[in-house]
Amino acid sequence: MAAEIIHVTTEEQLQYGLNIRKKVFVQEQQVPETLEIDEYDKISPDVHHVLIYDNGEYVATGRIIYYNEETAKMQRIAVTKEYRTKGFGRVLLIAMEKLARELGLRYSILDAQCQAEPFYAKQGYEVISKEPFDDAGILHVRMKKEL
Repeated sequence: MAAEIIHVTTEEQLQYGLNIRKKVFVQEQQVPETLEIDEYDKISPDVHHVLIYDNGEYVATGRIIYYNEETAKMQRIAVTKEYRTKGFGRVLLIAMEKLARELGLRYSILDAQCQAEPFYAKQGYEVISKEPFDDAGILHVRMKKEL
């Protein structure tokens, strides 16, 4: 896999990421767009968006916000349907964790859909929430990893 990892710096790149999220979360998972798109969907020093580009198309996206002064919160991690199970989610997460370390952060947390918990566990994340919780009508668990 010769995927290109892109740290989003333009509105055009940001829109590619939003398009992936709309396909995955809004269309496939029926999350209302008003919940999916929020105040962090902008180019800003306080939020970092990442894209994966492969074979002429954008195939995965995620964003990092600051949870606290030493913890990154990984959010909106999405891989297009055609590219799932091909390692792009792992590549994206590794790129996001590398960026978080470069930003001086020591920990990563994320709210994983329960169906994705085994994937994140394989990447070294541990569940820290006492029980699953609802987010946009989908059960999630909070997970954490030391970077």
